[in-house]
Amino acid sequence: MDGLFVGDDKKPRCSWCQATPLYQLYHDTEWGFPVKDDHRLFEKLCLEGFQSGLSWLTILNKREGFRKAFQGFDYAKVARFTHKDVERMLLDASIVRHRGKIEAAINNAQRACEMAQEFGSIATYIWRYQPAQRPKTVTWEWLKQQTTSEESKALSKDLKKRGWKFVGPTTVYAFMQAMGLVNDHVEGCHVRNKAGRHE
Repeated sequence: MDGLFVGDDKKPRCSWCQATPLYQLYHDTEWGFPVKDDHRLFEKLCLEGFQSGLSWLTILNKREGFRKAFQGFDYAKVARFTHKDVERMLLDASIVRHRGKIEAAINNAQRACEMAQEFGSIATYIWRYQPAQRPKTVTWEWLKQQTTSEESKALSKDLKKRGWKFVGPTTVYAFMQAMGLVNDHVEGCHVRNKAGRHE
């Protein structure tokens, strides 16, 4: 079927994850499963920003390096990073060394602290943007055209208003897919129903 491939275990999966076993593991255990942990939500927003212009596989391969460099994406700690931390990370080959993206992540940590104080948690804020309705069947043809949504545009606009950076509507939609605000596993993927039961 379009948009699917069958792995060595004979299970059908979304075709985008076939590059490496690590990608398949990410697809099978994380992508599309609802997340309401603030540190994981903050991490993903940051990493989606770092992905800009790159593949998610590149970021996934460096994720542990990012986690070490950004102290587990504890946004309260990252918010206190200084110029010295930026310079340190620019020498760290285990992450993507891009000054603008590193500085944006520190800025976003400061904004995350404000958000958590205002709403009680980042999750409370983010999950207000979960779509009320979704197509009953997610086809590959539909998914290829779905790079943004009205909800991702609204979330992106509000994040930017609050001072967040690298949070355009396409980036935000990819975040929503990964964090389970939408279930975009293609129809026939063996993970689709499993992820959907957590919605």
